[in-house]
Amino acid sequence: MAVFIRSVSGVLIILVMIGLGYVLSRRGWFDDQAPRLIARLVTQIALPAYMISTITAKFSAATLKATLPDLRFPIISMTIMFGLSIVAFHLFRIHDDHRGLFESMFLNSNTVFVGLPVNEALFGSKSLPFVLVYYMANTTFFWTLGVYLIQRDGKDKAKFDLKSTLQKIFSPPLLGFIFGVILVMLNIQLPDWIMQDFQYVGGLTIPLSMIFIGTAIAGAGLQNIRIDRDSLGILLGRFIIAPTLMAFLVIPTGLPVLMKQVFILQAAMPVMTNAPVVAKLYRADADYAAIMVTETTLLSLVVIPILMVIVQRIV
Repeated sequence: MAVFIRSVSGVLIILVMIGLGYVLSRRGWFDDQAPRLIARLVTQIALPAYMISTITAKFSAATLKATLPDLRFPIISMTIMFGLSIVAFHLFRIHDDHRGLFESMFLNSNTVFVGLPVNEALFGSKSLPFVLVYYMANTTFFWTLGVYLIQRDGKDKAKFDLKSTLQKIFSPPLLGFIFGVILVMLNIQLPDWIMQDFQYVGGLTIPLSMIFIGTAIAGAGLQNIRIDRDSLGILLGRFIIAPTLMAFLVIPTGLPVLMKQVFILQAAMPVMTNAPVVAKLYRADADYAAIMVTETTLLSLVVIPILMVIVQRIV
């Protein structure tokens, strides 16, 4: 019962901030460009600073060396999930126009805008290296395979642009992570005033992420949420198949208990918030993607406490 209460408390912390973003958006505080600005501020400024300040303050070279090889578990999980997404596409008889979006959303999870705050609220900053390991795999899969799948739904012929893809993969958050790792590995200490700035700016990451989710939900419209074959397939993949698969992969291993718990929770995060943006860029069904982001994000607030209790019992 204590685990459930702690999980609910962690979700409530997040829910209040999401609610704030939703209410402010509905009251007209944000124009159409505000969510884009907030997302850029988080991903290009706040999150890289958060990565650097937290990694250098909390972790040693030995800890990082022991953690990075475990990247193989999210990679294996997502590879299997891609195969299962093809099976689910046929099983749920998804419309051909939604095939790429369905498979991409079935496969990838929101490891930053939701996953990072959730793990921070439930486990504290000690969960960060495990969150980032999963993030590395997830962002690579999304900006390669995931984007290619979404392109197939668009009006233009799908193509793979190596330069653009590498720019997306090696985004500011990942570069911030790499820079932080280099500083720790080489035992380099930056001046205190710089690290203090990183800490202050990095502190914007979680509240701004949640406000962004709130604005996204307001933009998609709660009235547009629907339960049909498309949504049932995504919900099944995100909240049941993905965490179950990850549990089967990590529980029999000798990984730290916290890493197992973080990996399982990260696998169960909602649909990537980038999916509607990419869909709009390539003239796929961005409204469908936005609705699924909203639906899975809201449902995750119910699923997370339940999953947390299950994880605590089986890990």
